[in-house]
Amino acid sequence: MVEIKNKKQSIYLMPGMAADPTIFEYLKFPEEFEIFWLSWKMPEKNESLQDYAVRMCEEINQPEPVLIGVSFGGVLVQEMSKVIKTKKVIIISSVKSHHELPPRMKFARNTGIYKYLPTGFLDYIYQIERLPVGNFIKKRIQLYKTYLSVNDKDYLDWSIKNLVCWQQENPPENLIHIHGDQDLVFPIRYIKDCITVKGGTHIMILNRFRWFNDHLINYLQTTTTKAEKSIT
Repeated sequence: MVEIKNKKQSIYLMPGMAADPTIFEYLKFPEEFEIFWLSWKMPEKNESLQDYAVRMCEEINQPEPVLIGVSFGGVLVQEMSKVIKTKKVIIISSVKSHHELPPRMKFARNTGIYKYLPTGFLDYIYQIERLPVGNFIKKRIQLYKTYLSVNDKDYLDWSIKNLVCWQQENPPENLIHIHGDQDLVFPIRYIKDCITVKGGTHIMILNRFRWFNDHLINYLQTTTTKAEKSIT
């Protein structure tokens, strides 16, 4: 009898808003996992987030994958998990429902002010780098230039709208949420039932990648959805 080897568990990685999947370049996974990077598609005119998730699922060609999403990518993979069967969904620096959005985003939704936000973000960064700013700012600008690759106004307008107007009430049952206690985009005080990373910021997938290399495997192999205490 021929021995049938178990197939590798597939993991699909979705970056944050406007980000390139190379934000995951420093993550290391054991050999039993097969890794796929997902990239943002251009949204169609008036396309809903749910319809966009259906189109993104066309990139999934492995059964019952693990979906991992960062920030707005975390919102998207939750919507994708409503379209296909997943083994697990892991969100990083993200939110599980509209209840976890900070007040400023709820205000933007309720007033419609998000429609008038300037979205030429990368153009703004190129202008800022010409100013006499300090080394910290210069390094942060270079970081953004390296990993933010989508500078289309229609995409950015669509993304902001679908983030602040997201209406999910309850997260998927198989979801794990990893969040930094220094996240300024989605402050930890509005987040419930998450694995808290001490000192983790909104971009901890980049500047705390060693933490993920040390700990992420544990959450890929467990059913835990929240931590009893913060993890350094």
